[in-house]
Order: sequence, then structure tokens, then C-alpha cells
Amino acid sequence: MRTFATLAILSILAGGWMAVHAADKLTEEDKIDLVRGLMAEYGKAKVLVPRSRKALEIETNGTYDKQQWAQIAHQYGPAARAGDTVQITKMSLEPDRIVFQLNGGFSGGRKWYQGVQVYGTMGQQVPVSDGDNAAPGGTTLALLFHKPLEAMKAADIKKMLAPVIDFDKHTVTEVYSETLPPATQKAIQEKRAVEGMNREQVTMALGHPVYKSRETKEGIELEDWVYGHAPGKITFVTFQGDKCVKVKEEYAGLGTQVQ
Repeated sequence: MRTFATLAILSILAGGWMAVHAADKLTEEDKIDLVRGLMAEYGKAKVLVPRSRKALEIETNGTYDKQQWAQIAHQYGPAARAGDTVQITKMSLEPDRIVFQLNGGFSGGRKWYQGVQVYGTMGQQVPVSDGDNAAPGGTTLALLFHKPLEAMKAADIKKMLAPVIDFDKHTVTEVYSETLPPATQKAIQEKRAVEGMNREQVTMALGHPVYKSRETKEGIELEDWVYGHAPGKITFVTFQGDKCVKVKEEYAGLGTQVQ
């Protein structure tokens, strides 16, 4: 009778053990695919990512504690600003999270990549390059699942991290434009300059001017950027410092102005 009871308890324990491990559907093959698809990947920061000694936590829906990140950035400075290039230099798969080291971690920086090599999928050594717009520092991110990891692909992880890091092949200009106010983004898309833009934003909207001119009025130095050729529309963009204070359009030969 005692033997039967012992067997019953062992059976229950075994069933429980199997249930726990059945929930962890991340196989060794899945793990290899994740590491292969994410390790050494480059992305563009979409927000300011602070340097942090402790892993910065991100939920799988892309949300994070913005106030906490701002406080950490104030203390340690940025690991990456919007538009900066970052690279996954180390990653670990933990029971309920995936931890990513970016740009060599907290002690990394602009020169974290010097002398570093990673192994490619065929075992060859590949030198790490920072590319353009390298981030000024490094940090660590933790993607939280709050449950045992299940089968997933590298593309799924990239989508979860997308609000913070864009792994798609966008230009720095595209990434930067996504951080701007909606009205400014719309003006850039429509190739219009509007008052309040800075020089970089005007360049994104209209390109480089045909020529520039400066003058001082009542002690205030102004600079005009001129776009277009006659006959046709001529656009004058006036800056005071880095800020656009006036936009005027003229149609050469028609005597028409649009302000």
C-alpha cells in the first residue's frame, strides 16, 4: 500500500515537471537561430537610450519606463541618441527574458569595436565595424516576457524592440525624422519649409539651397537660403541663428508671392 502511494506521488511530481518543461518551447535549434539572427546585428536608435549599469527593461509590446530611462540618462549620459548606430555585441537567453549588450555594454563606447571580432555563421572571424553615426557609449537591454521563452524567430524579437531600436535598413535621416513632431514630419514629406524648423530639417525638406546670403537688420543677423531658378518658383527661407523665422515664395516673372 505504501509502495502504491509512493508511486502515485512520483507520478504527480513527474507530471508537474513535464508540464513546466513543456511550457518552455524554445528548443536548442530555436536558440541557435535566435543567436544567429541577432548577434552582431546593427540597428538605429529611435529614442535616447541611456548608459546603464543595470539592464534597461523593455516589455514585449515595446513599452518601457520613460521617466526611469530619463533619470538614468541624466546620471550616466546617453549610450545612443536617436539616429545613432548600435550593435548587439552580446546576448543571453534567460528563463523569462532575453538580455542584449549594446556596443560593448556600460564600459563600452565609441571605440568599443576596435580589435573585436565575432564568429560568423560558418565559423569565420568577422571584424566588427562601427559604421557611420556610431553611438557614444554602450548599455544593456532586457526584453521581458514574464514567462518561459517560447519558440520565436529573430524577426519577432526585432519587432518587439522596434520602438527603441530599428533594425530595418533605414537611413539616419529617416530615423531622425520619425522623432520629430507630426507637423514637421508632414512638412518634410511634402517637401515644404515652415517657420520653426532648424537648418537640418529645412535641408531634409528642400535639400541644399542654390545660394545663401547674409545681412544684418537692426543688429540682428539673418541668413537667407534661396531655392529654385527663374523662370519658376523661388523659395526664400530666412534663418535667425539655427531657426527658420520666415518662408517666402515668389514666382519669377509673374509678380506673385506666397507667404
